[in-house]
Amino acid sequence: MIVGGVAGGASAATRARRMNESAEIILLEKDEYVSFANCGLPYHIGEEIVDRGQLLVASKELLERRFRLDVRVRHEATAVNRAAKTVTVRNLSTGEDTQLSYDKLILSPGAAPFVPPIPGKDASGVFTLRNVADMDHIKASVDDSETKTAIVVGAGFIGLEVVEQLVNRGFQVALAEMQPQVLPPFDAEMVEPIQCALQANGVGFYAGDGIKAILTDDMNVATGIELSSGQQIKSNLVILGLGVRPNTQLALDAGLNIGKTGGILTNRWLQTNDPDIYAVGDASEYVTCPTDSSMRVALAGPANRAGRLAGEHAATGSCHPIANVLGTAIVRVFDQTAGMTGLSLKAATRFGVNATSVTVVTGQHAGYFPGATPLTLKLVFDPTDGRVLGAQAVGKDGVDKRIDVIATAMTFKATVQDLAGLDLCYAPPFGSAKDPVHQAAFAACNHLAGVDTFIPADADLSDAQLVDVRTSDEVKKSPLAGGGHAVNIPVDDLRDRIGELDASRKTVVSCGVGVRAHVAARILRQHGFDNVRNLSGGATVRNRAVKEG
Repeated sequence: MIVGGVAGGASAATRARRMNESAEIILLEKDEYVSFANCGLPYHIGEEIVDRGQLLVASKELLERRFRLDVRVRHEATAVNRAAKTVTVRNLSTGEDTQLSYDKLILSPGAAPFVPPIPGKDASGVFTLRNVADMDHIKASVDDSETKTAIVVGAGFIGLEVVEQLVNRGFQVALAEMQPQVLPPFDAEMVEPIQCALQANGVGFYAGDGIKAILTDDMNVATGIELSSGQQIKSNLVILGLGVRPNTQLALDAGLNIGKTGGILTNRWLQTNDPDIYAVGDASEYVTCPTDSSMRVALAGPANRAGRLAGEHAATGSCHPIANVLGTAIVRVFDQTAGMTGLSLKAATRFGVNATSVTVVTGQHAGYFPGATPLTLKLVFDPTDGRVLGAQAVGKDGVDKRIDVIATAMTFKATVQDLAGLDLCYAPPFGSAKDPVHQAAFAACNHLAGVDTFIPADADLSDAQLVDVRTSDEVKKSPLAGGGHAVNIPVDDLRDRIGELDASRKTVVSCGVGVRAHVAARILRQHGFDNVRNLSGGATVRNRAVKEG
């Protein structure tokens, strides 16, 4: 028996059938739709996906006809009796309760949107987005809106997708986020291009300011929100994208173990502390890489893979163990894309993982080929052995390729030296002979070998002999943040003007993106400068990370 459909449950059910033709498989789903494309919901609201039916991946009728499953929609599991091996199931259409027996039970109850206990949360015009019914309600409100204004609270992946789609529908959108940046899992400087894209598209961004209340009229209809700062934003359409909370009550009541991050705890074969009960999807925890710790990862990819394995194990008694989950994710926001895998630098710090990073800014394909655009790639690695710990990328094109390459390498415990040696496809329309992955790996290898030493883009430079090796015109056009005391010596003049610098001082070199600074650092090191650092990502990344005034 499987409790819950969508990514985890539906994958478990169909894999179980493919592996065991004679098994009796019951699939319970409390909502109307048993298998739908959760990640596509914002795009139907924005009418980028026009046909609503395209989001319905597999209907009840298809699952019954093709896989001979007993699919029961609008049926909710309310209790599990582990001793009797029964599940209490409520028919939500009739209110009738029945007892169903199981040999193996797979829990895929998912997660529910988090709605804080604030005034006005139940007002008309306030929405969350988690299922098809939510999507339909939001789209109907968008379609009928006369004011064409909206407020989205929460600047995570779903919130940003909703913002983009509402703007595409002609809405004036405000976005509020309690953290000081969009996409809080990313390092702050990496999401600056996303924030610029929001501004360019007229989105009002209220950072570092959480929601205090939803404002309502006498009819309990939303009229806007009040932020923690007291600032009020007016709109009749409020969409809350504040994350999700796992639906674990069924598991808790059954005495199943819950992990440190609030999900159902499982082993490598997705079994709970009761070997006849499995858990997959947003309500469960997975072992994550590179920390090897168990935590919730509310993403469709891990849910699908976990469901497939749990279905096979439940139906046959064996399967391959689930691989560590990296939390690989990506989002498009207008003309920008941001992706990540593994640990950010701030996450590494939070988990107590020894980590450092390098950042490169380079074209997503050969610069001489038309259409080249900048891609910023940050590589996080262990400074003792070079093991890759994570990566983040942002740009108009090519983000998915680089993050997927690094995620694949991380699965096999790759080092930065391994990345530097990857044989990646190259032709001018697709990449460069030195791919951005290579360039980041080369920089990391230089750091490990002591050939170059990088410091973070937001480092305190006040006590350093700071050398900006760009041209004077470049410096005037884009001054280095916090670099008013910098000595400007273009890299091509450095050897002739090296006498202007003090070799005994701590020296930091910077350029546009770090390439010329690397050349300068090598010159200085070989002319008696023993304490030289390269500002990672140069002025481009520094000016994203450090805001003056």
